[in-house]
Amino acid sequence: MTNKTKCLSAAALAMTVATAHGAEQADPFLWLEDVEGKDALEWVKKHNNQTDAYLEKKSQYDAFYEDSLAVLNAQDRLAYPTRRGSFYYNFWQDNTHVKGIYRRISAQSYAQKAPEWETVIDIDALAQQEQKDWVLKGVDCYAPDYQRCMVALSLGGADATVKREFDMLDKAFVHDGFTLPEAKSGTTWLDRDHLLVATDFGPDSLTDSGYPRTIKQWQRGTPLSEATTLYQGATDSVSVSAMTLRDSHSRVTLIAEGMTFYSQKLFWLNADDLVPLALPADSEVMGYFEGQLFFQLKSDYRQGERTFPQGSVVYASMTELAKPTPAYQLLVKPTASANIEALDVTAEYLVVSWLNDVTSQIQLFRPQDTGQWHTQTVAIEDNATLSVFNATPEHHDFFVDVASFLIPPSIYQVTPGRQDPRVIKSTKAKFNSDDLQVTQQFATSKDGTAIPYFIVAKKSLDLDQSHPTLLYGYGGFEVSLTPHYSAVTGKNWLEKGGVYVLANIRGGGEYGPAWHQAALKDQRHKAYEDFEAVAEALIASKITSPAHLGIQGGSNGGLLVGATAMRRPDLYNAVVCQVPLLDMRRFNQLLAGASWMAEYGNPDSDDDWEYIRTYSPYHNIEAETAYPRIFFTTSTRDDRVHPGHARKMVAKMQEMGHDVLYFENMEGGHAGASNNTTRAKMLARTYTYLADQLGME
Repeated sequence: MTNKTKCLSAAALAMTVATAHGAEQADPFLWLEDVEGKDALEWVKKHNNQTDAYLEKKSQYDAFYEDSLAVLNAQDRLAYPTRRGSFYYNFWQDNTHVKGIYRRISAQSYAQKAPEWETVIDIDALAQQEQKDWVLKGVDCYAPDYQRCMVALSLGGADATVKREFDMLDKAFVHDGFTLPEAKSGTTWLDRDHLLVATDFGPDSLTDSGYPRTIKQWQRGTPLSEATTLYQGATDSVSVSAMTLRDSHSRVTLIAEGMTFYSQKLFWLNADDLVPLALPADSEVMGYFEGQLFFQLKSDYRQGERTFPQGSVVYASMTELAKPTPAYQLLVKPTASANIEALDVTAEYLVVSWLNDVTSQIQLFRPQDTGQWHTQTVAIEDNATLSVFNATPEHHDFFVDVASFLIPPSIYQVTPGRQDPRVIKSTKAKFNSDDLQVTQQFATSKDGTAIPYFIVAKKSLDLDQSHPTLLYGYGGFEVSLTPHYSAVTGKNWLEKGGVYVLANIRGGGEYGPAWHQAALKDQRHKAYEDFEAVAEALIASKITSPAHLGIQGGSNGGLLVGATAMRRPDLYNAVVCQVPLLDMRRFNQLLAGASWMAEYGNPDSDDDWEYIRTYSPYHNIEAETAYPRIFFTTSTRDDRVHPGHARKMVAKMQEMGHDVLYFENMEGGHAGASNNTTRAKMLARTYTYLADQLGME
């Protein structure tokens, strides 16, 4: 919400909405958009108490809570390391370290059965000392020495953070070091004594989306007010940002103005000059290697007589890209079933991660003297999700997180050309999967498109329509949903006989940019039709029935389940709608909402609103329709998706006589929780609700 909106009374807000949209009826629940207003918070606390009073008396609640907390606090869960120089760093939370500790260890000790960690930052102690509800949001270090770092601390889990310079050798914040007050800031190390800073510099320094529009260069030992402006973007752009990319020989700094969520202008900071780079506006930078910038094309690109297909990864040198019409070279292009998900850089190799029918593959590319590329496939695990991390220009090896629905995750170390991939860390199973199996099926959507989905269920599943089934989806922003090991889902749902289904609907990135773009803006309904097709397939196969079928989604996934609950309430008996967008008339006026108009369209445009109105959950509630008892959850400290979406949806449905549940975590940000205790309570509420609605004993 903008500062201007915060100052308006509910009556003035209602008048503003009514005036802006002609005959549109004024919204009587705008007062619930006042995030920390007295009346709004009293409403929240009342509903929280009602929901907890209802769910906590259920016989399953205590078991769900204890099992979830045990999983979250388990001492033998994997500690994923971030490699910085000779140390591995990790953020860890458990029942002793509720807010968490940032810690480090040597590579040799990490490989031991009983590694000895050294605490670097104790967030619990810092929060107590400063009497602040600190949540660690990130640590960004100047490479390759990794001594000086910018530490991001959030109040209650919000996206806005305070940033402070930290010395890893001294294990202390730097006295008179770089410090930024609370804001949605971005920083990039230019060198040890200079930062590029994008933050709230005062009036007119933010975009309509609430993100920085100005980049400044800040020199150590000088006040922020004396920082030199390098670039200023437009107010109606999403944001400006900077990034530094490295290979084993050099580094380049880029400045980007995100004009929309999916288009940008890119500049190369070459000494003191900002050099425009000739990249397609909708391309995505993926890495820098051997002096070449690699980027993925989101649309077909024609260069002379040659066309690079959508989804291809191409490259060119920085000097070539500074030309008005540069010549690109092709690294790799997608296939009908396989999409390039990511690219990572090591000292000698490019590491390309693929999704082939939503199954991961990793391929290595090494340049040859001939100008060609030598390629090889890394053989680790079939039918698993492979996630590359700790690939850096100063190392030859890299790590891979290997996980699937039923196999506990392991961390592999891959050293190309020197040894076979080897397991360096693994964890024991957290739930009994002996009688479970995973199958991939394809549903046929309304327009004939085949939509993949995974089913995790007992091998000996009777097809009698009786099985409590949870269908999860997202379907937006080119985000891919892949098989993953969830000890919480396994313990709370699968072990108790539930069926879990993951839908790979359009709007996601499972098959590349085209899969995402198929559900953009005025094609949004295709994501909902895909999700409904999966639900119908589960019912047709007699795995479940509407009485035993529940759906779950968060953020854009919250919009998904909210929209389909309004469209097809006959399909479901439970809906878990988390940190959702729901009022699509006003989403662009609330917090970061303006940045998502490239995904949904502009509701202030009559043409766009005519379409958006057809699926906006808040505008499609009908008093006469029977809906399942929907469970809406959000967070007061969510400064990305406004909690007013869920608040107003609940108030409107209740006014129409519909029975719904609501819970708003008073801290936790967009993730909904910031420590394991509140996470366990959130999980217990969710699974108790699902078990009660879907008939799980």
